[in-house]
Amino acid sequence: MSQGEERALALAHRVFEHARQGRVRELSGYLDLGVPVNSTDSDGNSLVMLAAYHGHPRTVLALLERGADPDRANGRGQTPLSGAVFKGEREVVAALVAADADPYLGTPNALEAARFFGREDLLELLEVPEPD
Repeated sequence: MSQGEERALALAHRVFEHARQGRVRELSGYLDLGVPVNSTDSDGNSLVMLAAYHGHPRTVLALLERGADPDRANGRGQTPLSGAVFKGEREVVAALVAADADPYLGTPNALEAARFFGREDLLELLEVPEPD
């Protein structure tokens, strides 16, 4: 691996770690420099997926405001919304629902996950008419 490739890989690791840790300011700096808001890691996890799964509503909102796709599934077919439901992150679920994340997407989808785990508190946020 060339030195340039090593630096690019290190940069990517930093960006994804900022999303995972909910470091809005640092992540925003990289996005301001041109890192694509819908970047994905080697597992297909987007920045918003990592922020959602790890329970960082401010980071999720910042990414959504910059145009992050709330429905982008990772390599396992999981969406940020289903990940947030799985982890029981109510504020993140609310932010994603407000951004029109589709509760019917993903494997399992967010509604299935909420029902499976008995998360009535999250189901009330997710219950929307099924699309035609």
